[in-house]
Amino acid sequence: MNVKFILNLVAIFCLWAAWPINVLSQADHRRVQPVTVIGSGKQTLDSYFIGLIEDRVSPNFELNLLSPSADLGTLPTGPVITIGPKAFDRLYRVKRDAPILATLVELQFLEKYPHETSGKISAILYDVPILRQALTGKVILPHATKVAVLASPHNRSLYTSLLERLPEYGLEGQVFLVNKPEQLISTLIRALNYGDLLLGTPDPDIYHPRNIKHILLTAYRRNKILIGPSLAYVKAGSLASSYPTYSSMADKIAEFLTNYQENGEFPPASYPETFSVEVNRQVARSLNIPLNQPEHIANRIDELLLNPSEEELDD
Repeated sequence: MNVKFILNLVAIFCLWAAWPINVLSQADHRRVQPVTVIGSGKQTLDSYFIGLIEDRVSPNFELNLLSPSADLGTLPTGPVITIGPKAFDRLYRVKRDAPILATLVELQFLEKYPHETSGKISAILYDVPILRQALTGKVILPHATKVAVLASPHNRSLYTSLLERLPEYGLEGQVFLVNKPEQLISTLIRALNYGDLLLGTPDPDIYHPRNIKHILLTAYRRNKILIGPSLAYVKAGSLASSYPTYSSMADKIAEFLTNYQENGEFPPASYPETFSVEVNRQVARSLNIPLNQPEHIANRIDELLLNPSEEELDD
């Protein structure tokens, strides 16, 4: 009896001795990193996007959507996700020292805001690398060899890298400057006479609602296509555009949050890893252009980017 009593005491002591370690381990596991979210103001979009991010981050992150009336000057410490350009601008003006991860913003937008590349401000970019857009056109029109780009004078340098890389894919390109608004159509006609396709860009001086109808009509009268510059233009009449999905952006956000938790900073601004393709089949039919499924086009673009030396494209 005494032996059994002693053994019970030993067992109780062992459990007691191990208790603080287990509690500490559980406490460490349950320690969460709060992440403030400043929404776009569109409730459906914000809820959907936050849900995608929450599905991808570990239980060690807790996303908290701020009220639109919240005082941004008194934000808690820790990373902040902004959804859309207005949310980023609102926070940047009040608290630019906060660690900000901008989402649903384009590269040109982010470059307007001076910031150090110290990991404090980063972004998951919403636009598409222009080379990918050019290859979207190449996959759809395998025999295309010339790419025309319209540009305002102050944006001409943005396309230097594109022109240098196009020959890797059997393409060449030329930038046509629109020096004045009234020169748009005449410059566009010269661009269409040169190129097998017109490559749309995020240049707001050229591609905006007042111009897009005239650009599309002029191109189609000459049996030329417009690729890009975004998903919205496909609905307006562009033949096709690559675009990042919300799921692919959420994957990248989760990666960036993990990096912040481990290293105390964000990686540099980056595009998502994967892109999809949207096509306008009505436009394709009117121009007698056969189209593969968007998934096939997107996969073919990925293959080309991995192996530029491939010259034979699927029809």
